Amino acid sequence: MKEEKIIEKIDSIESLPLSLKNELKNKLIKINRKQKLPTKVVKNIINETIQHYEYSLVEPGEAVGTVAAQSIGEPGTQMTLSTFHYAGVAEMNVTLGLPRIIEIVDVRRVPSTPVMTVLLEEECKDDPQKAKEVATRVEETKIEDITTKISMDVINMEIVLELDRERMEKQNLTFEEAFKKLDTLKKTKSVDKENLRIVLDPGNVSLMKLRKFLNRVKNIKLKGVKGINRALIRKEEDGYVIYTEGSNLTEVLKIEGINSKKTVTNDIREIYNVLGVEAARNAVIKEITNVLEEQGLEVDQRHIMLLADQMTKNGELSSIGRHGLSGGKSSILAKAAFEVTTTHLFDAGKSGAEDYLGGVTENVIVGQPIPMGTGIVKLAMKPFEEEE
Repeated sequence: MKEEKIIEKIDSIESLPLSLKNELKNKLIKINRKQKLPTKVVKNIINETIQHYEYSLVEPGEAVGTVAAQSIGEPGTQMTLSTFHYAGVAEMNVTLGLPRIIEIVDVRRVPSTPVMTVLLEEECKDDPQKAKEVATRVEETKIEDITTKISMDVINMEIVLELDRERMEKQNLTFEEAFKKLDTLKKTKSVDKENLRIVLDPGNVSLMKLRKFLNRVKNIKLKGVKGINRALIRKEEDGYVIYTEGSNLTEVLKIEGINSKKTVTNDIREIYNVLGVEAARNAVIKEITNVLEEQGLEVDQRHIMLLADQMTKNGELSSIGRHGLSGGKSSILAKAAFEVTTTHLFDAGKSGAEDYLGGVTENVIVGQPIPMGTGIVKLAMKPFEEEE
């Protein structure tokens, strides 16, 4: 086999580290020069090497789960319990430290502080005006955001709105656009375009209904993406970046001028719903790593990867808890050792369930050797047969 082909074949292997690839290349080329190796033999050597390398990654019976849990849990005891400012953006708060780790492993439906980092396309990222235009398309603008005064006239049972010209210009809105949205309610009584004043008459209603109508008017959406309360533009090394308070990945990715390949959110469940389970796994790893690094703690990436793999192994996002991984265990004793002990034991007793003691927790409870390390080996003695 030609040397170029050997080098090409070894370089195409993704699972082997670079040092091992180089060593394998040198040895195969050396042998190939002495005696020409057939393609089949080279393939077999490469496959053997990959197999031996994969076997060497973890010793059989190694307690990888326990080590990973310890390695992530111990630094967690040194974490802060408070919320810090988002890096580089003083006006926005984001949950960090232990509460954020708990949020990630619990796979909360909505994070306490959902934020997005929106990156722009090449033609927008260096132009402040274009970046501003994209930000106004992203940020949700409601009626209350462009009014100086919005009040109830209890005597006439009306709602009076006074619009702010400056705020409308900032959000690229005109009086006509705002009025058109308000007019969909079919309650307009009078319009004063000069003074930017609109009066709405909901009809003969009670004070309670008038208050509800006021809240409805305040929350009328004029433009932007639902759920994005604020969009802040920051100049960074690679150009302008938009940071948002609130998250809506599906809608934000549709906006023109946004780099859909690099835009990210800290809402892992949303990433799972929009981009799938592989993206969610990567997000779990990235988010946990970021939280630990921000606190100055160092945890081997492989422990975090094992945790992310466990959370996504079934093709969907599972939490670490009685409603997720721990609750999904087949062992009754393992489930009982985690949470709601009596409930699990009573339910198992009612149905006459059996525990085959296949895991670590249940064997520790009954005082047997655990199936790990030396405990994984089962010895059988061949009985001595007497000669007749």
